[in-house]
Amino acid sequence: MTTHPAAPTWAGQPPAPGDLRLIASDLPLSLAEHIDRFGPPQLANRESATLITEVERSGLTGRGGGAFPAGRKMRAVADASLRSGRIRARTSSVVVANGSESEPASSKDEVLLSHAPHLVLDGIALCAAAVGADRAYLCVGAHAPAAARAVAAALAEREQAGLDAVPVTMTSTDGYLAGQETALISALNGGAPLPTFVPPRPAERGANRRPTLVQNVETLAHIALIARFGAEWFRQVGTARAPGSALVTVTGSVARPGVREIPLGTPLGDVLRRSGLVADAQAVLTGGYFGTWLPLPGAHQVAVSEDGMRAAGAALGPGVLAVLPDSACGLAETARVLGFLAAGSARQCGPCENGMPALADAMGRIAFGPPSRDAVGWVEQLTALVTGRGACHLPDGGAALARTALKVFEADLRAHLASGPCDGASRPAALPIPSGPRR
Repeated sequence: MTTHPAAPTWAGQPPAPGDLRLIASDLPLSLAEHIDRFGPPQLANRESATLITEVERSGLTGRGGGAFPAGRKMRAVADASLRSGRIRARTSSVVVANGSESEPASSKDEVLLSHAPHLVLDGIALCAAAVGADRAYLCVGAHAPAAARAVAAALAEREQAGLDAVPVTMTSTDGYLAGQETALISALNGGAPLPTFVPPRPAERGANRRPTLVQNVETLAHIALIARFGAEWFRQVGTARAPGSALVTVTGSVARPGVREIPLGTPLGDVLRRSGLVADAQAVLTGGYFGTWLPLPGAHQVAVSEDGMRAAGAALGPGVLAVLPDSACGLAETARVLGFLAAGSARQCGPCENGMPALADAMGRIAFGPPSRDAVGWVEQLTALVTGRGACHLPDGGAALARTALKVFEADLRAHLASGPCDGASRPAALPIPSGPRR
């Protein structure tokens, strides 16, 4: 369960640097409470060009896993809509709020939508005005009924108040790949929720074949605050290269698992200690199932930010920090995750159809089978073969996970090669492995 200190009363004033910005309440705020805390909606009525510039100045990057500059995305969609007007009548664009959160180890989007739906809806309205959209979608994962209820209630309040000029349609998604932006657009267009090759990119032709802005729901909530309080306020926390705060899901071998809001750049060890890190933790999976393993305690000083993680050979991704206890087998955990990824792949290109199942099988032989150096060599070959060759980044993520497992759990690998599976391999999975598409 996610808990927070007593919520500050801002009354439309900028939150102080030490305040939680996004999830300062354990209950969903009503529209009246939302306005009381963040200020009336008219505070956010900036000219669209000014808002895009302000988001660019803030340095906000996407919080869904890609870390793409949010302002650049907004400008690309606004420009694409304007370009169409030079040829024919200007095409209205579309805004898609991505709260699908198909990553099994993540719950940050679910918590945000459950606690602060109006902040996300403010962000949708602002972006719609900025990029010239006349339609918006908010996609909520099928595994998050509490979030869907909070969003539905918030939409009803806003409709009654006549607050938003652009209607928002809430949709539901399911499946590991359904949250990938081209897969999400395919589903909105009536197709299968599977990734598609680019170009064209969503900013050029997306939902309803119009220029489409796809932003993670956390990104939109940050935009709603930047519109009110400005880029300089946003940059009061975080680092020069990674400004602002972010939501992270801390799970696994900690006493207080849940979603935490942290300044970007916070040392990994500090985040884990605040969550009650258990003494025998051996490693942490960063970035979710597309991510990488980092050893503990060696990684305690790694900065929790996209550039900080990248410098350590890892990735922040959607903000997942899954701590592995010493009693678990990291090779077995990796094999199970690779099996899940292979089963949930789109199977529409060679790396997913053939490479991912072969990689999962080879890692499974290392983790659960008799000693086999051939399996280790096959994993090393496959990770090179599938990287950078898929319609989406699923094969890249699986390859990175496998490579770091062989490195971080090298001692376990030697033991498995010497005498077969360890005791940890026979224990129940420490990481959540959904039995269905998501959970």
